[in-house]
Amino acid sequence: MDRLIADISMSLDGYVTGPDVGPLHPLGVGGEQLHQWLYDLAGWRRAHGLTGGDEGPESDSLEEAFQQAGAYVMGHGMYLSGSGPWGDTPPFRKPVFVLTHTAKEPDVRSGTTFTFVTDGLDGALARAREAAENGDVALAGGAQIIQQAVVAGVLDELRLHIVPVLLGSGTRLFSRIGHEHIAWQTSRVNGASGVVHLTLHPPKRDSA
Repeated sequence: MDRLIADISMSLDGYVTGPDVGPLHPLGVGGEQLHQWLYDLAGWRRAHGLTGGDEGPESDSLEEAFQQAGAYVMGHGMYLSGSGPWGDTPPFRKPVFVLTHTAKEPDVRSGTTFTFVTDGLDGALARAREAAENGDVALAGGAQIIQQAVVAGVLDELRLHIVPVLLGSGTRLFSRIGHEHIAWQTSRVNGASGVVHLTLHPPKRDSA
């Protein structure tokens, strides 16, 4: 516990959204395909107050991630794209810290409070770790905040779900993280429903 975890779906050609992200297409054109595998999972449905769904390893892993997370950090773009679909009962039910350049009052919904942080990733992580009370801090996206965590050397684990679609363009996950050849450690690989789930550990920043 007390780790920084990122969890995100990615296309075969390396995109985590489709092109033309905006109000009409929060995940970009075609980007919803990256998350289709989630919607029938029992764990996803329970988190959204729904019944039914498919049980199994994928559902169990999803519920385990929800249980281990003590707080969340996300970018403002992620907050804007998810705000409508989440509705009045977001699935987090834990403190959520949103990186933004503009201070605003917290967004309080049933079981979830979105607190807006203006002092960057370090400030958001410090507040999230305090709120998590030894639980994991989960990076809920988007790509830019994960890239920042990788470059800073503070990410402990990346749970990457590779979906068998080609989006052609959009937002790449592994851009703006430098040009060095860096080996990541794989601790777990499994697949179901055509999606490959990787648990990866990036190299840590040298504290010296």
